[in-house]
Amino acid sequence: MTRVGITGHQKIPEDAVKPIVEGIRSLLVGLAEPLEGYSSLAEGADQLFARSVLALGGTLHAIIPSENYATTFDEAHRHAYRALLDQATSVQQLPFEAPGEPAYAAAGHRVVDHSDVLIAVWDGEPARGRGGTADAVSYAEDGGIPVYIVWPYGLAR
Repeated sequence: MTRVGITGHQKIPEDAVKPIVEGIRSLLVGLAEPLEGYSSLAEGADQLFARSVLALGGTLHAIIPSENYATTFDEAHRHAYRALLDQATSVQQLPFEAPGEPAYAAAGHRVVDHSDVLIAVWDGEPARGRGGTADAVSYAEDGGIPVYIVWPYGLAR
C-alpha cells in the first residue's frame, strides 16, 4: 500500500492542466498498489489529483480544513468538491470554525502526516500565504517524506 498526499496550486493556467494531470497519473501509476490518496479537495491540484486516484482504482481520503469549507469554492468547483467528497472512503474535518490560513496550514500538515509520498503541483515559488504549497513541501521535507514536483517547465502562474 502507498499513501500519497497532494499539495498544489488552486489556480492553474488552462494550458497547464493536461501536462499536470499526465504528470500526476504517471507518478501514481509508478507507486505500489493499493493506492490511497489524501487530499483537501481544493480547487485545482487537489481535485485533479483526487480524480486521478479514483480513476486508477485507488481510495480517496478527504481532509477538510474547517467548517463551511465549501463556501470558499465558486459554483463549478463546489459541485466538483461535493462529488469528490461523496466518493471519499473517509472524511476528517479539522476543528476550525472557519476557513483561513490556520486551517489550511493544519490541513496541509495532516495530509503530509498521513502520506508516504507527497505530490506537489508547484511552481517552486514561496507560499502566498500561510498554509500554501511551499509550506506543505517544506513540512514534508523536514519530516523526511519524499516530494515529487509536477509543474510544466518554464510556465509562470
